[in-house]
Amino acid sequence: MRKILRFIDKVNTLIGQLFSWCALILTLFVTYEVFSRYALHQPHAWAFDVMNMLYGALFMMAGAYTLGKNGHVRGDVLYGFFPVRLQASLDLILYFLFFFPGIIALVWAGYNYASESWVINEHSTITADGPPIYPFKAIIPIAGFALFLQGFVEVVRCIMCLKKGQWPSRNIDVEEVDVDKLKNMVHVSTQDIIQADEYITDKNRNQP
Repeated sequence: MRKILRFIDKVNTLIGQLFSWCALILTLFVTYEVFSRYALHQPHAWAFDVMNMLYGALFMMAGAYTLGKNGHVRGDVLYGFFPVRLQASLDLILYFLFFFPGIIALVWAGYNYASESWVINEHSTITADGPPIYPFKAIIPIAGFALFLQGFVEVVRCIMCLKKGQWPSRNIDVEEVDVDKLKNMVHVSTQDIIQADEYITDKNRNQP
């Protein structure tokens, strides 16, 4: 069982890392399109569709990855103060009450939506002779299935937390900047930062 759970975690992590490159591709593409439009006076009618599909692919395929890293936004105003077993109990109830029904509906509807698009060889109608969008729509049920599998992993984590009284560890490959760790790395204290800020402020005030 643990091997299966780790495999799902690894696969969704790999998918998230792979599709994260869409952010770089999208940035480069937008930069090129702006340059082409305003500097070369050669806008591309299909650029908007491509931007939408790149962002949509990134957004959908990163869902399971973010869930596996516990990175989705939640209302922590009260939740963060609850004992871990209560947190796990709430998560477990909400997964079965809302998450799984919603994800199953997403996979089912997304499959029908994508299959119809493939059958009619659907292209974008935003512009004349728009690019094909049926490969993009196929991402919807795939992303939903990945979320379903990751939800199963999270349910097992909740059960383990209920048994052991603490959350099991997660694989972490990206972390937000920890200010305290950064201060220790560069050997700077909070007081040093305050003094430097006061020095820069006073210096700017004294300049003519």
